[in-house]
Amino acid sequence: MYTGKNMMNKLITLPNKELRKNSKRVGYADKKISKLISDMEETTLDWEDNREHEVGVALAAVQINVHKKVVIIRRDFDNKNNRSFDVYINPEISSYEGEIVKDFEGCLSVKDVYGKVPRYSRVKIKAKDINNKDVKLTAEGFLARVFQHEIDHTNGVLFVDKIKDDPDAFFTLKDSGKIEGLNDVERDKIFSILW
Repeated sequence: MYTGKNMMNKLITLPNKELRKNSKRVGYADKKISKLISDMEETTLDWEDNREHEVGVALAAVQINVHKKVVIIRRDFDNKNNRSFDVYINPEISSYEGEIVKDFEGCLSVKDVYGKVPRYSRVKIKAKDINNKDVKLTAEGFLARVFQHEIDHTNGVLFVDKIKDDPDAFFTLKDSGKIEGLNDVERDKIFSILW
């Protein structure tokens, strides 16, 4: 249970089994949830500040080992200087639409691994905001991908689980900032950590 203690720098990564647990719905967004959101934002930005070629796009509370259905998503994916986030409490996908598109995904909780993950190009979302007000929106393109990725987290699913049976869908980020396919040795090492 979340107690409101400082969770900054408490990012958990695979093979931590807590990432595979379902999160619980939030009954009411109170001061403890506000503190949790602040900790999530700080953790995401701390992670980003230590990554030359990556941006902290979003985070689910489970990634700091708090099993609450709370997700933060960056307001501007293209501007690293805009360090603000939108908050979604108890987010759900009410409708999957559009076509299924494979594209790259990474994750703060899956170190140095990227994958070409199939996702719907458009989804309808319902959630609550920090003021306990209903939020309904349609997300398209990259934002739709981000919502699907983060909502999966709240259900104990990581992007690597979606591509587990396709070893050629796994990639790594090199020091140069390029994403490259894995060789057999790299793949075996990473797979031993992921599952």
